Amino acid sequence: MAKKIQKTNAIRMVEQRKIQYHEYTYAWSEDHLDAATVAQQLDAPQAIYKTLVAVGNKTGPLVAVIPGQGALDLKKIAKVSHNKKVEMLHVKELEETTGYIRGGCSPIGMKKLFPTFVDASAQDLKEIIVSAGKRGLQIGLAPADLIQLTRGQFVDILAAE
Repeated sequence: MAKKIQKTNAIRMVEQRKIQYHEYTYAWSEDHLDAATVAQQLDAPQAIYKTLVAVGNKTGPLVAVIPGQGALDLKKIAKVSHNKKVEMLHVKELEETTGYIRGGCSPIGMKKLFPTFVDASAQDLKEIIVSAGKRGLQIGLAPADLIQLTRGQFVDILAAE
């Protein structure tokens, strides 16, 4: 019998809204919590997006969802979020702020609905894969559904390579 996966806030929220999704599980370790490791294990490097939490000087916490291999451009996200300055949330504050831990932070089902910005590159994907709210578990869904769930918007927030 297959082991039943424990439902996370993110999965419960997706199911409540009757949104189609896929669950992806992978082996994780404390030393390898990065998106590149997840992409390698799931063999889906283009679809894996990471969730980053930053703090704007006007808005407070905000969420950025960017390609796993990419880097967030703090100036771009400051501009689209109407902040003068944005800095990354300290990892020690992540669980208290979002309800999620590093390596398992989902843009879906956080403690509060923070302003959410998804890199525009996701619009072209059939499926975007993000954390499902715990280490070792990812959720794949249509990018438009992610925007609907998070009340997010597609914007250009990726740093130039």
